[in-house]
Amino acid sequence: MTSHFLFVLVLLALLAAAAGSVAGVATDTVAESCDAIRDFVDYAFCAAALHSAGPNASRADRHAHLLLAADLAASRGASAGDAASAMARSERGDGGQDNQDARDGLEACGMLYGATSVPALRLMRGYAAARAWEQARALLPLTGQAGIGCEAALGDTGGRRRMAAANREFDQLTTMATALLNKLGG
Repeated sequence: MTSHFLFVLVLLALLAAAAGSVAGVATDTVAESCDAIRDFVDYAFCAAALHSAGPNASRADRHAHLLLAADLAASRGASAGDAASAMARSERGDGGQDNQDARDGLEACGMLYGATSVPALRLMRGYAAARAWEQARALLPLTGQAGIGCEAALGDTGGRRRMAAANREFDQLTTMATALLNKLGG
């Protein structure tokens, strides 16, 4: 009877340990957040962007993912604005109308990123960090202006092609931050 009792105890201990290890498996919260907004943002892009923030992103909650997305969008927007301004300064040549149009469009891009979208994203992030959803949401019309406005300002110039990737990435990141804000702020 003692050996039977010992066998049952060992079996119960093994079952408890197995249940504990299954319960201890961490859920990838990035997958959950990206799945929640997949109607608005490409899942693979979302997951790669959030994972680029480091290994803790997989354990962070959706609120932290919103803040990460806003930080990424503001950072990429600042870089895109700087690149557009630098391209505008280098847009020289024979002084023809094409160069002037490209220069004007690139200068507009630099202004849209630097004076509108990036500051709005930083403010939105601050409000979202404080869970002030209404104030954060009020800034949404400004956050994505640069990507869309930059493309329109460039028209059919060569600058449009040079800014296409930066504008697209910025659009995806701002859409990601917007979608996460809308999921959180009800």
